[in-house]
Amino acid sequence: MALLKKVLSTYNNIHFQSLLGNGVMAIFGVVSIGILYRALSFKDIGIYVFFMSILGLIDTLRSGFLTTAFIKFYSGAAKERAEEVAGAAWCLALMLTGGSIVLNLITFLLSSYIDNEGMILVLKYFSLITLATLPSFMATLVVQGDKRFDRLLWLRMINQILFTGSVGVLAYFHKSTLTSIIIAYIVAFLIAGIVAMILGWTMLSSIKKVTKSSFLELFHFGKYSVGTMVSSNLFKVTDIFFINFYLGPAALAVYNLGGRLMQLIEIPLLSFVASGMPSLSGHYNQGEKGEMIYVMKKMIGMLTVFIFGIALFSIIFAEPLIGLIGGGKYVNTEAPHLFRIFMSMAILAPADRFFALTLDVIHKPKINFYKILIMLSANLLADYVGLIFFKSVYTITIANLVPVVLAITISYPYLNKFYKFNFWNIYVVGYRESIALIKQVYSSVFAKDPA
Repeated sequence: MALLKKVLSTYNNIHFQSLLGNGVMAIFGVVSIGILYRALSFKDIGIYVFFMSILGLIDTLRSGFLTTAFIKFYSGAAKERAEEVAGAAWCLALMLTGGSIVLNLITFLLSSYIDNEGMILVLKYFSLITLATLPSFMATLVVQGDKRFDRLLWLRMINQILFTGSVGVLAYFHKSTLTSIIIAYIVAFLIAGIVAMILGWTMLSSIKKVTKSSFLELFHFGKYSVGTMVSSNLFKVTDIFFINFYLGPAALAVYNLGGRLMQLIEIPLLSFVASGMPSLSGHYNQGEKGEMIYVMKKMIGMLTVFIFGIALFSIIFAEPLIGLIGGGKYVNTEAPHLFRIFMSMAILAPADRFFALTLDVIHKPKINFYKILIMLSANLLADYVGLIFFKSVYTITIANLVPVVLAITISYPYLNKFYKFNFWNIYVVGYRESIALIKQVYSSVFAKDPA
C-alpha cells in the first residue's frame, strides 16, 4: 500500500506527467514509423518524410506564434484574465488557420504544374490538416497552461493510438499508400480534437471574452517568439530540402532514420521545456532573478547529464537500434553512423533550447528572432558548401552543429547581462542536482516505513 502511494505521488508530479506524455508520443511514433519503413519503399518513405517535415514546419509556425505567448500570459492568471488570453489565442489560431485555407486554394491549383511528389502532397493537403488539428492544438495549450499534464497525456494517447492503429491495419491488409496514411493522420487528430471539445478542454467559449488589448498583447509577443520554437524544425526542414532535391528521396529515407531516434533526446527535452516554462515565468514575474536562473541552470545541467548517458549507449548500440526501427535493409546504410553523429551533437541541445526559452521569459523574444535568422543563414551556407564539395548526407548532419554553437554563443551574453552566472557552472549544478535526485528517489522508494 505504501509503495502504491509513492507511485501515485510520483505520477502527480507535473514534470513526470509531462515526461510520460512525451514518452507515450515517442513510443507510438517509433512504432508507427517502424511499420511505415517496412510497408513502404525507399522512395515512398522518403516522400512521406518530406511531406511530414514541411507539415511540421507549418504547424510549428502556429505553435511558435501562440504556445509561449499563451502560457506566459495565461499561467497563474486570474480567471477573467485567463479567459481573455484564451479567447485571444483562439482568435489568432482561427486567423492563422483561415489564412492557410486561403493560401491552399491557390497552391492546390498550382500542384498540377509541379513534378515533385512530396511537394504535390503538401500543396494539396496542408490546410486540411491545419484545420483538423486546430481543436487538439488549442486543448494542448489550455491543459499545459493549467499544468494539467495528466489531461495532456490522455489527449496524446487518444491521438497516437488511433493513428498507429490505423497504420498497422493498413499495413496488415497491404493498403499502405501515401494518401491512405495522410487520411488516417487527419482522422486521428480530428477525433482527438472532438473528444477534447466535448470534455471542455479547449475553452472554445472563451472566444467571447477576447479584448483588443489581450489580442494585440499575444500578437506582438508571438511575432517574435515564433522564432524560438520554429528554430530546430526549420533547420531540419532546410536539411531535408537539400537532401530531397540534391540526393533524392531514398537518401532522405536513410537520413531520417538516422535522426529518428533523436526522439530519445526530445522526450526529456520537450517535457522539461513544457513543465519548466511556467516555473521560469513564475520566478520572473515575482522578481526572483537568481531563483529563475538557478532553475534554468538546473534543468540544462540535469538534462545534459541524462542525454550524455543516452548518447553513450546509442553510439555503442547504433546498428541494432537502427535495425529494430527500420528493418535489416537499413543496417548497412549510412543510417547507424548518422545516428551516432546526431546523438553526439545532442549534448548541446539543452543549453540551446533553455537559453532561447529563458530569453522569451525575460521579454527578449526579439533577440531569439534575430538569432534564428543568423543561425538559419549559417545552416544554409554549411549545407550548400557541404553538398557542393562532398555530396553526402554526412556533411548535412555535421553542418547542424554550426547553428547550435552559434545559438549558445549569441544567447549567453544577454542572459549573463540579465543575471551573472558562469556557463560551465551549469554542468556542475546539473551533476550535483542529478546525484541528489537519484539519492532522493532511492530513499523514497526503498526507505522502510516506520512500524
